[in-house]
Amino acid sequence: MRHPHPPQPPSPERSAELRRRFAEEARSERPDLATLCLLVGAEGDGTLDEAGLDAAQVELDRLAGQLPFRPGTPRAWAVALRDLLGGRYGFHGAGADYQRLESSLLHEVLRRRRGLPILLSVVWIEVARRAGAPVYGVALPGHFVVGFGAEPGPGGGSLEERVLVDPFDGGRLLSGQDAEVLVAGATGAKLRPSMLEPAAPLDVVARVLNNVRAWAARRPEQSAVGLWAVELALLLPAHSARLRYERARLLVQRGDFLAGAGELEAYAEVVGAVDDDAAEVVRREARAARAMLN
Repeated sequence: MRHPHPPQPPSPERSAELRRRFAEEARSERPDLATLCLLVGAEGDGTLDEAGLDAAQVELDRLAGQLPFRPGTPRAWAVALRDLLGGRYGFHGAGADYQRLESSLLHEVLRRRRGLPILLSVVWIEVARRAGAPVYGVALPGHFVVGFGAEPGPGGGSLEERVLVDPFDGGRLLSGQDAEVLVAGATGAKLRPSMLEPAAPLDVVARVLNNVRAWAARRPEQSAVGLWAVELALLLPAHSARLRYERARLLVQRGDFLAGAGELEAYAEVVGAVDDDAAEVVRREARAARAMLN
């Protein structure tokens, strides 16, 4: 099966500006989920200019304006979103969407009305939020969904107090058993109350970038995509130190041996504080990268 070519990246100057704005938004008091996801999209697709960014926000506003005025209960909100987005506009996902980078770019998901569970959930969340719904993301293992109702406190609370929907399945309302089946299918584990806690915007964006990195990792010829996804993830206020190692290896993979070796050595210093043997493995990688220069 031939896969479509992913979109081309922006110019270095445009990329630098997008990253500045991404870092600023991520560090703001109340990071805006739609803005962050659209900036990810602009980093992945050089055709998404300022007018395109504005148009995507306007489309979210337009969709929100077509919802009934404050339908009432969490279930009524969930049904209204399902009928509008899943029914009237046909937003949903399919297995083939996992093969496309566009399925992780919000502006493309709005255009195609197709995407990964987490990006379709972003559409549901942002449209519902604009209309005044009590809505939040739920990062179930392996399958992101959306919750309507009062946000559960620590520990999750009971499913009966709120409604979960699956935007990937057109906004299907989920019973407690449905949620258990989703988790069991993804991980083989049981649904725990902590899995139902609301996902913070920055956690959602980190997971979107994880998906982009995973997509690129399966396609060595797309290492440039993996690199920008890692570099955006490094701009988030909280991130794993191991992302530095991933970035270093991508630099080496792309032929930037000197920069990659320097990054590997810096990471080895961090690791060496807790695990000497692991640090030595990384140092050997750095020496091998430097040897490629000779």
